[in-house]
Amino acid sequence: MSKSESNVAATPTRCCPAMDKMMAEHDQEGLPHWAVECLNRLFSSLADPTRLRIIHALANNDRLNVTELANHTGLSVSAISHQLRLLRDRFLLNADREGRAVYYSLADEHVRTLFCIGIEHAYNDCNNSLRREAERKS
Repeated sequence: MSKSESNVAATPTRCCPAMDKMMAEHDQEGLPHWAVECLNRLFSSLADPTRLRIIHALANNDRLNVTELANHTGLSVSAISHQLRLLRDRFLLNADREGRAVYYSLADEHVRTLFCIGIEHAYNDCNNSLRREAERKS
């Protein structure tokens, strides 16, 4: 048994199995720089209302093209297209061409799970005054 394997077995599970693996591989406490950068890109990708609407539409539909996404979100095709490129570049979406149409889908279940957990947090845990304030703004 290697030193890193014994450390994983001896310590309680952190927030998730991936964290246990990362800590074993890097044999250090705290997040490695690359993980911080990756998480920053992930969460900044989701910190935009248009991108959240796209993720929401795709979380509820297996795949949609740009026109369908525009209809689902109430946004223009050009606004959607720009954000789709960013989400694809950050590995959150897949794009599959069928003839002249390109269909988009969530890259994997992690994206759907992350979005759904965010919705649960917003619905269950956000202060009611924050919810009322957001509703007034919309």
